[in-house]
Amino acid sequence: MAIRIRRATGAPVILGGGAESAAKRSTAKPAPKSKSAAPESKAKPKPKSKSSAIAPAPGAKQAGVSKAQSKAELASKLAAAEKKSKRAAPTSRRAKRAAQPDLFAPEPAASKPKRGAKPATKSPRAQATKPVAEEPEPLTADFAPHDDGHAEAKGTAAAPRRRATAESMAGKQREISVSEFFMKNRHLLGFDSPVRALLTTVKEALDNSLDACEEAGILPTVRVELVELAEDRFRVIIEDNGPGIVKAQIPKVFGKLLYGSKFHRLRQSRGQQGIGISAAGMYGQLTTGKPIVITSKTGKGRPAHHFEIVIDATRNTPNVIKDDEVDWPRDHGTRVEIELQGIYKAGRRSVDEYVEQVRIANPHAEILYQPPKGRPLVHTPRATNDLPREPLEIKPHPYGVELGMLQRILQETEARSILAALQTEFSRVTPKVAEEILAKAVISPRAKPGALKPGEVERLHKAIPQVKIFAPPSASVVPIGEDLIRKGLEREIQAEFYTSATRPPAVYRGNPFQVEAGLAYGGDLRGRIGDDDLSPEKTAREADAQQGPITLLRLANRVPLQYQQSSCATFKGVIDTNWRGYGLVQPRGSLPQGPMVLLVHIASVWVPFTSESKESVAHYPEILKEISLALQECGRRLGSFLRRRDAERHDQRRRSIFEMYIGELVDSLDKLTKVDRPALQKDLLLLAHKHTGDGNEDVALVVGASKAVEKRDDELSKKEQEKAAGTKKPKRRKTASPQLELLNDGEEIA
Repeated sequence: MAIRIRRATGAPVILGGGAESAAKRSTAKPAPKSKSAAPESKAKPKPKSKSSAIAPAPGAKQAGVSKAQSKAELASKLAAAEKKSKRAAPTSRRAKRAAQPDLFAPEPAASKPKRGAKPATKSPRAQATKPVAEEPEPLTADFAPHDDGHAEAKGTAAAPRRRATAESMAGKQREISVSEFFMKNRHLLGFDSPVRALLTTVKEALDNSLDACEEAGILPTVRVELVELAEDRFRVIIEDNGPGIVKAQIPKVFGKLLYGSKFHRLRQSRGQQGIGISAAGMYGQLTTGKPIVITSKTGKGRPAHHFEIVIDATRNTPNVIKDDEVDWPRDHGTRVEIELQGIYKAGRRSVDEYVEQVRIANPHAEILYQPPKGRPLVHTPRATNDLPREPLEIKPHPYGVELGMLQRILQETEARSILAALQTEFSRVTPKVAEEILAKAVISPRAKPGALKPGEVERLHKAIPQVKIFAPPSASVVPIGEDLIRKGLEREIQAEFYTSATRPPAVYRGNPFQVEAGLAYGGDLRGRIGDDDLSPEKTAREADAQQGPITLLRLANRVPLQYQQSSCATFKGVIDTNWRGYGLVQPRGSLPQGPMVLLVHIASVWVPFTSESKESVAHYPEILKEISLALQECGRRLGSFLRRRDAERHDQRRRSIFEMYIGELVDSLDKLTKVDRPALQKDLLLLAHKHTGDGNEDVALVVGASKAVEKRDDELSKKEQEKAAGTKKPKRRKTASPQLELLNDGEEIA
């Protein structure tokens, strides 16, 4: 008789033995089939492992089993065989796999246990003596993943999914539109938050209006209006009196990114890249779904064109929704309306502060600002009727040209010789300078520019710095000017002291630039602390330091910079300046403290911004040097003012001490002799003002002893008594009264 252990249930099954066992197998009823196991009955059974067969017992080799054998003896043999099979451990890998349960096999029908039979359990002794089997292999060795993510048995696993091929990857590659790129990366343009998005939209539209008016020679009048539609939705309206935009260019200017007239020229202007206003319209379209609305008129008697435009981000092209001719009362100008998602807030880094700084940097502009939430209109008239000088367009300077740019210029030039190309394509290159460059580069002056080999172009590029070339002309850079900076500060800030400084033009990477600085100190910037609140123990410097850090205004081509202050070259130039030497308190590595507004302006044909949002200037050594020199010049003037102010306060305290004793001195003299009390007191006050640095003769008369000091005569020292009696001879005054002259002469008074 052979016994096999069923793999799924672990119950022993008799394979052979005698007639009785055969009879039992023939008469045994089949186990009922479950519905869930019905589909799996057709599957072929798995091959039986050799390790699962158990050798028959020694008594099973006999021809038959006696009919007198009891059921109890058969049960004991089955129990012994089951116990022996449990002790056997699999030795081969195939046996181990066969011993593991089939997780995906259907559960067999449960057989009814015999009455009185107890479930077989392992004894603690058997568990302790059981040999430790090797760790089973991970599940991935026997199971392969389906395409739908489910696991399948290894025997029936599907073929692995084919990876991408070069042809399939090539089919997915396509051109990326610049509009689509900036729509996904709008934070690069300054639209990373609703608060900043509202400010950036006003900034881009206002800059375009001022640029257009100045280029056309028109004194700018700009109206900025914020209309609140909801708590987080606004309509931004910018209207100017500029020259207007022709009809054919309106869709491209406002509906296409990287489109403009300022990128390919070296000339000072607020805009540079041709992204700003179209990016603002794209942000409004993305957040509200509304188109950008433009109304423009180019002259008196001409029709005004009204457009509604949306941007096709996939192709970076404008889609015109509406194109009409309307009546507009203006003779010329442009009106832009953008509806967007934003948040308005007052205070620092707000639209209000930005418009205020624009008024300081552009004193020739008239700006009308209508804030939201029912606030009154802010009208700022222009401080001067003179337009800034028109900047001239220049050609690139040889010192700022890189190798790749030099190759492109030589390929595109219309000059027939390299000698002529250097003179016509670059600024400050004379025939003598061009010949010297070519001699150092060992290149023939008659060589054709487009026929130069890469090695020759590289030699030419290395020879340029070896020749002394004049700096580019400064006519391309137009600063604000010292006088206009002062006027702008005086118009917006009420202070005690104003100063400004403009540095001469300088060059970085062949690009001309100019740095200006201005400051306003004291006055309303102090807040609630005034001169009367200063105690004798607290100096003016200590009182001013309580105001906190100064306010820094950063400008680039007359455009205020609001964000990324710590990464800007202007900020670094300010904190690197030693403001302690000029009378201010400055913690290490931070801005100085005090009631002061400091303005720094950088004007250049190409401002080196660190990002597309144009919020900070790169740290070029030439720019940092000029910023430091401009700040030092303003700092020296501020230091002189603060020292003079401290001296005046010291004299004022001395004068107050003298004035406290004048009344008592007059009373004492009146007791000794009859004197003209008002005249004597006035003369004494004039003497006190003269010797304390105040030439003001309009002095207030105080009749009687001063209430500030109440000292008895017996408490005065001998020295103070002699001084009060007038023992020491001061200088004679011609305007003194007879009583005072008698006192000065030292005569005895009867």
